[in-house]
Amino acid sequence: MRAGQLPRWADYGLMPAINVVAAFLVSGLVVLLIGENPVEAVRILVWGALGWNEGIGFTLFYATNFIFTGLAVAVAFHAGLFNIGGEGQAYLGGLGVALACLALDRFVPWWVTLPVAVAGAAAAGALWALVPAYLQAKRGSHVVITTIMFNFIAASLMVYLLVNVMAKTGSMQPETRTFEAGGRLPLLQTILPGVDFGSAPVNLSFVLALLSCLLVWVLIWRTRLGYEIRTFGASPGAAVYAGISPVRITIVTMLISGGLAGMMAINEIMGSQHRLLIEFVSGYGFVGIAVALMGRAHPVGIILAAILFGILYQGGAELAFEMPAITRDMIVVIQGLVILFAGALEHMFRPLLLRLFGILAAPASKPA
Repeated sequence: MRAGQLPRWADYGLMPAINVVAAFLVSGLVVLLIGENPVEAVRILVWGALGWNEGIGFTLFYATNFIFTGLAVAVAFHAGLFNIGGEGQAYLGGLGVALACLALDRFVPWWVTLPVAVAGAAAAGALWALVPAYLQAKRGSHVVITTIMFNFIAASLMVYLLVNVMAKTGSMQPETRTFEAGGRLPLLQTILPGVDFGSAPVNLSFVLALLSCLLVWVLIWRTRLGYEIRTFGASPGAAVYAGISPVRITIVTMLISGGLAGMMAINEIMGSQHRLLIEFVSGYGFVGIAVALMGRAHPVGIILAAILFGILYQGGAELAFEMPAITRDMIVVIQGLVILFAGALEHMFRPLLLRLFGILAAPASKPA
């Protein structure tokens, strides 16, 4: 271990764990202030997410969305880019999935529709990230600003399409028709013998998310393009000196990032809702930022962080039901505290840990 650095296991495991514990301690104080028992609240939250089959299924369902959006943010991080447009890219990804399902669901089985839907989701998400990437690479516009603006543009575009172009005939709802069997992914419990998740919509896209984690790991740490991405993110000047094109890396990285965000729509549109509808993203793109930060932009860390936020989403719903004094807004506060400690206050405990590990690593003084 070099001076000023933590061991890898501490940096990637211990530090996020401390941040989560700190967030829950502060959340416990908030629960205590409203007159409820924080220990009982934690018990209900954990049981609601992990204590029964259906709760586990919903936890994995939410985690699937967070894996895709977390990977999208992480890939951009490695190039020194901050893609905050996962919401809009996932929204457009839903359009790509819906177009594939609407065109094929009545003629072919789901396993034929799925590759087309994946390609459509990735292509639509990448296309929505292309303009911010080009403006960053060619015009110097900050990618944070442009991707935020494109989130709002995506929301407005989808409202227009669902109200005026794609709404099913005779319906006032801003949504497409419901997909037939050829546009629906099978649930995990139908393809895994002996598994029962009740009514939870966790589906085959969870496996697709895990496969995406493996492919991202191969891309970033085992390919030449990944090496160029990491080099550019660590030192743009050194990357240029080594002959790496900043324009190419910026655009290619943002395309990959946008494609991953767009693939989140497979879980919601093809796996759960079975139709394209308004606001199906529900903030998953923004939570992906916290997932990538907590997971240290590594696929394994992102899986663990995504499951944590899945626990917060599912367990929080059970907690709000079992303890009426803890409203849904309180659950959002708890989630926000986890995001705060995982992101903005990530390094609050680092100096103390560095000092502690420095003391442990120092050689014992020899007697005279």
